[in-house]
Amino acid sequence: MTHRYYPTGNPRFNHVAMSLPAELLNEENRRDLCRFWGEVFGFEEMPTMTLDRKRLILGCVHWDQFIFLIADDEPMACARMDHFGLAVGNLDELRGVRDRAVAFREHDPRVELVDLHADDQQVLTIHSIYVRYLLPMMCELQWWEFPEAGATQGRPA
Repeated sequence: MTHRYYPTGNPRFNHVAMSLPAELLNEENRRDLCRFWGEVFGFEEMPTMTLDRKRLILGCVHWDQFIFLIADDEPMACARMDHFGLAVGNLDELRGVRDRAVAFREHDPRVELVDLHADDQQVLTIHSIYVRYLLPMMCELQWWEFPEAGATQGRPA
């Protein structure tokens, strides 16, 4: 089903942008960011876009979905639970990200994790985790379960 404004398909989010202090985009911190987002989420640096102490772009599995990090003298500041969200296809994928974040935290305590919880809304149960590493915003991952319909992520089958 599409919206009348978008006959070729529903619009979707393709990126989130955050401003950071320049030192968070220096070589050492970029290496840490790339290692975390790569090992935990499977995201990859778009190296042709990287500018030392100025810019880092992390591709979110597909080339047209990304996290855009830019240096600014007045960087973004967020409340602890401010976040951007990603959907996954099943509970095992959600647990996999959680498990990789826990493993990463064992050697780097800068990982913040709000562990797996479920919000049962009767016709829908939203399973989610929140993860933060060095960035001002958390990332929430969700899996939507429709117990009655036996379907997932967004609409019953």
